Amino acid sequence: MSTTRARNTVDSIPPLARLFPLGLQHVLAMYAGAVAVPLIVGRAFGFEGADLAYLISADLFVAGIATILQSVGFWRFGVRLPLMQGVTFAAVGPMVAIGQSYPITAVFGATIATGVFMMVVAPFFSQLLRFFPPIVTGTVILIIGLSLMGVAAGWIVDGSTDGSGSGTQLAFAAGTLLFIVLVERFGPRALARVSVLLGLVFGTIVAAFVPGMVDMSGVGDAAWFGVVTPFHFGLPTFEVVPILSMLIVGIVIMTETTGDMIAVVEKPVTRRQLADGLRADGFGTMLGGIFNTFPYTAFAQNVGLVSLTGVRSRWVATMAGAILVILGLLPKVASIVEGVPRAVLGGAGVALFGMVAASGIRTLAKVKFDNRNILVVALSVGVALLPTVSPSIYHQMPDWFQLIFDSGISAGAIAAILLNLLLGGSSSRDGRDPHLPTHDGLRGPAAAALVHPDATGTGLIPVQILGKDGAELVTLDGEGNPVEPHVLVPEKDT
Repeated sequence: MSTTRARNTVDSIPPLARLFPLGLQHVLAMYAGAVAVPLIVGRAFGFEGADLAYLISADLFVAGIATILQSVGFWRFGVRLPLMQGVTFAAVGPMVAIGQSYPITAVFGATIATGVFMMVVAPFFSQLLRFFPPIVTGTVILIIGLSLMGVAAGWIVDGSTDGSGSGTQLAFAAGTLLFIVLVERFGPRALARVSVLLGLVFGTIVAAFVPGMVDMSGVGDAAWFGVVTPFHFGLPTFEVVPILSMLIVGIVIMTETTGDMIAVVEKPVTRRQLADGLRADGFGTMLGGIFNTFPYTAFAQNVGLVSLTGVRSRWVATMAGAILVILGLLPKVASIVEGVPRAVLGGAGVALFGMVAASGIRTLAKVKFDNRNILVVALSVGVALLPTVSPSIYHQMPDWFQLIFDSGISAGAIAAILLNLLLGGSSSRDGRDPHLPTHDGLRGPAAAALVHPDATGTGLIPVQILGKDGAELVTLDGEGNPVEPHVLVPEKDT
């Protein structure tokens, strides 16, 4: 083993001169995705000004704590790998649906209950992965991206009386989107990874020259430093139907985090480490409910960044978590985000949510499609889009039914799971390239755990890339060194 490689391990600590910029790079890579969820959900609940700024601050603050917990590890919480935590897009639809029938405190109560559920089932979760093969996860990811596209359109036409966008609004949305494309095409790789964030900055700066487009009045009133307090919007309420709806989100979170833990480094992950990582996800989600924010998961775009830079130190993620905590304690930062013009957000949203949908398509590309598998995807997407294209379709149904099926994401997820059990089979898995992205993976592939009926221990099989002749290809790390294939192995008794 070379000296350079020996210094570049999960437990190595880079010099401070490198540690801070490497951590900041992780924050920039995830920032646009991290603040998108509180913006979507907050506006769906009618929040503006200080309340919306608080949601953003609390989101960043808890994301930082959850990241530190996951990377440093405390007792049986944390996988001790370089994983960044952020609010999951999978929770958006169910949370908005809950808010239409219940007070927002029910969302936070369901989030707390989901976190507790995740911590309890963490040691046993590997046995549930068989219900989430690529055909299910890919379909759910695709549905999430498609369902959120209506949010982007709503931002573009925000404030109009007839639901149509003005020429100015459409121009700023298109200009922001064009800028993102140009950065992706002509910018260096480091800038391309934060193209959505740069698009938001560019669109806001240009909009500042148009009277009435940018409202930063809240920035001056916001304090430089503020404390994120528990139960800011009131004590949580625990309702059965919202909790059941959010438990589906919890299972999706654990599925994608499992893939991220396997993908982030070449170091084998034991059953105990898997349970520790999922338990930390649950604790972060429970903490999110306590501080009135939302469920947390590992962000796969940061897994891609680890692969790109070749820096595998978990202390880089710890530094990034500390930066997120500091940002969460600066209300002015949240107020600036809240002041970004809606049309600019809409343009960036088209790219952001389109990337989510594309990740689902990339996952489905690994599936061997026969007539049954096509039907699984087709019916699941159809069921999911019904409330999107016709929001009042279920308004004559009971409240519990509306809460589940008014959210295209939860309805589509249920349909995909059940249809795969009924129609799917071994043909829904393609072993040639099991490197699959998760639904928050806006950049680069993240290996997902595949279940094989003959596997033992955790129920997982090694993640390997095979050549056309079936021979295993050599896997290289970011520095060109050969590594072992990603594999989840059972922990030996001591």
